[in-house]
Amino acid sequence: MKKFLMLLCFLPIAAYAQQNKFEYEFDHEKPWVELQTQLPPYPNLDDPENLLQFDAGPASTNLHYVDAPSITVGEDGVVRFTLVIKSPQGAMNVSYEGIRCQTAEKRTYAFGRGDKTWARARISKWVDLETLAQNYAQQALARYFFCPDVRMVRDPEEAIDALKAGIHPRAVRY
Repeated sequence: MKKFLMLLCFLPIAAYAQQNKFEYEFDHEKPWVELQTQLPPYPNLDDPENLLQFDAGPASTNLHYVDAPSITVGEDGVVRFTLVIKSPQGAMNVSYEGIRCQTAEKRTYAFGRGDKTWARARISKWVDLETLAQNYAQQALARYFFCPDVRMVRDPEEAIDALKAGIHPRAVRY
């Protein structure tokens, strides 16, 4: 009888814990955790086969590319990629970045060096894509290729297909 009474005492606690676990599993507000980021191999800029050009809009005369092998779609909801920007004079900027579709934010993880190696960004934090005017390339990638209709692409192949087509089928041009 004593064991039965003790069991009755713990039932509400167990039920409460189970209910909280159930709610947490389906709660869209649970804490977001970013995956550890591994830098990809540096892109081969001499062989443009893997560099997929995209239109970043009329705000720039630069050419914009994504290195196809570097594209990853993380379980944390982040599309990561190598961005290559080439000026009309031939200067190139290379960076490894991430776009979080759910929050419309971007993060720079590393910058390319002249010796074709990566230098981790000194300040690497998530920033709102819409607040900085110079994020036009990342805004275009999010809106038309990686996060069309505010939904992240399923895998790298879907992102590559969108870049090759010039726009994702779910994207709407303004």
